[in-house]
Amino acid sequence: MASILLLGSTGQVGVELQKLLTEADLHVLSRRDVDLTDEDALRSVIRRIRPEFIVNAAAYTAVDRAESEPDLARSVNANAPTILAEEARLLNAWLLHFSTDYVFDGSNGRPWIESDAPAPLSVYGRTKLEGEQGIASAGCRYLIFRTSWVYASHGNNFLRTMLRLAKERDRLTIVDDQIGAPTSANELARATGSILTKLSDKASPPLGSGIYHMTCSGSTTWFGFAQAIFATLGRGNRVPEVIPISTEQYPTPATRPRNSVLNCDKLERAMGIRLAPWRAALAEVIAELDLGAL
Repeated sequence: MASILLLGSTGQVGVELQKLLTEADLHVLSRRDVDLTDEDALRSVIRRIRPEFIVNAAAYTAVDRAESEPDLARSVNANAPTILAEEARLLNAWLLHFSTDYVFDGSNGRPWIESDAPAPLSVYGRTKLEGEQGIASAGCRYLIFRTSWVYASHGNNFLRTMLRLAKERDRLTIVDDQIGAPTSANELARATGSILTKLSDKASPPLGSGIYHMTCSGSTTWFGFAQAIFATLGRGNRVPEVIPISTEQYPTPATRPRNSVLNCDKLERAMGIRLAPWRAALAEVIAELDLGAL
């Protein structure tokens, strides 16, 4: 496979991608290796490596904290991807970038398609949208993958939070009026690896630049996700009582969309890829966990 530069190598998707891209000429960068807020440093490292593919799995993902750190969130989520896109254009490289369901306001009564008008409700959502726009305007070859509710057996995520709280509390209250598709980093990495293979294969039909929705299939609420986590754990594990509550009963600094379900038909039509049902993906990730280490 061709030369690949992976940013966000210690994040959920970055870690899983490294497990898959073992045969690639892979260059990995974490926040310790390059400061995404340092434009000169970022441009310098790309020009030194000269990759054929740039995969940006790095982001400012602290949704609530972004409300009080908008400049930092914008620097990482908007400015850095735009710089990556500009450098990709100069190298004639592909940029693969992950975005979010939070670019939408959640008011739709059906799953969101790529052409629906974004209307983010939070600083995080706005800065991620600005990143999408910066990439599109840079003139490089790019694929933007909007995903949702990402989790893995490592890192900070809803799954691991639920398992940790289950050891501390007998009763958990979880929001039951926001719907989305829990999506494992395993599934995102496999899909991305498959796409990189297609892009590297000169005999494959050419892919067009654009935005694609990429989530596990199906949908649930955060409450339903929590229920499924504890049901999948099976007997012998401590399971708290899970109580559904409304968004209004759990106020947060950042407003979340009520409907985060993304329609992924475009991804399947263009690339023949459909991610696993979210419950199957969850079972796979839970099987990887060392529950005693949480």
